[in-house]
Amino acid sequence: MRAKVSIIGAGNTGATTAHWLAELAIADLVLIDIVEGLAQGKALDLQQAMPVLGRDIKIRGGTEYELTAGSDVIVITAGLPRKPGMSRDDLLAANAEIVRQAALNTLRYSPEAIYIVLTNPLDVMTYLVMKVTGLAPHRVFGQAGILDSTRMATFVAEELGVSVENVHCYVLGGHGDEMVPLTAISNVAGVPLNQILPQEKLEAIVERTRKGGGEIVSLLKVGSAYYAPGIAVAKMVEAVLRDRHLIAPVSAYLRGEYGLHDLYFGVPAQLGRSGVEKVIEYPLTESEKEALKRSAASVAENIAKLKF
Repeated sequence: MRAKVSIIGAGNTGATTAHWLAELAIADLVLIDIVEGLAQGKALDLQQAMPVLGRDIKIRGGTEYELTAGSDVIVITAGLPRKPGMSRDDLLAANAEIVRQAALNTLRYSPEAIYIVLTNPLDVMTYLVMKVTGLAPHRVFGQAGILDSTRMATFVAEELGVSVENVHCYVLGGHGDEMVPLTAISNVAGVPLNQILPQEKLEAIVERTRKGGGEIVSLLKVGSAYYAPGIAVAKMVEAVLRDRHLIAPVSAYLRGEYGLHDLYFGVPAQLGRSGVEKVIEYPLTESEKEALKRSAASVAENIAKLKF
């Protein structure tokens, strides 16, 4: 029996996530959106693309959560996108209720599902899903670090004129302007970035990585990124459904790792069929440790604003 993935929110990010997953052909897909016809239309359009790709998966769309019944993975992308001048944290109040309802409504029909959250502010919304559903923390995690790391890798490859396949970047911390790109561990074919790039170039890449989402928002003007976030989510879904034990940076629940407790935070974690199998702890420099503490404090401050 084929796996089933339900995506809550059929806007650009949700629909693009479905597109990438359809190409992988690892699960039947359901798109849900409150706007009548939106999820149905995008699902039908995508279904009609499957003969071209030679994929036999089923793709459905609608407004009713009953369609999500029996899902192996629930992806929550529903929420308001950022507009120019807005931070991810500005979306906290507006998106908390949207995410709460998405989590509770899907849990009724798929109590055994793994939850992957993409709605901003990412770390806070992931914490909210875990709390309101009562699920074990390893079954709920968020997409953050894969996207941030791939943005950094893009900028490094452009600067050095090398293949992206040779660039390995790692970004920890909250999915926001306080994220922590690791310049000593990130490398090009094994050579650490802080040994291959001048300090001023490296600092510029770090800053552009932190502002990567905002850069796209300012260019689009009417929305936020969706191609890169979509493929990052698809990669995480694949790791779960294929039980790959993939180590990737995600927003995971911490119980003392990196000296942090009771919050979701961007860290490298091993992903498999049960969700987050374990958190990997990298050795950090003193400046990276301090930056991580500042990032964690920002996330904790926003978590404290939540009402359960």
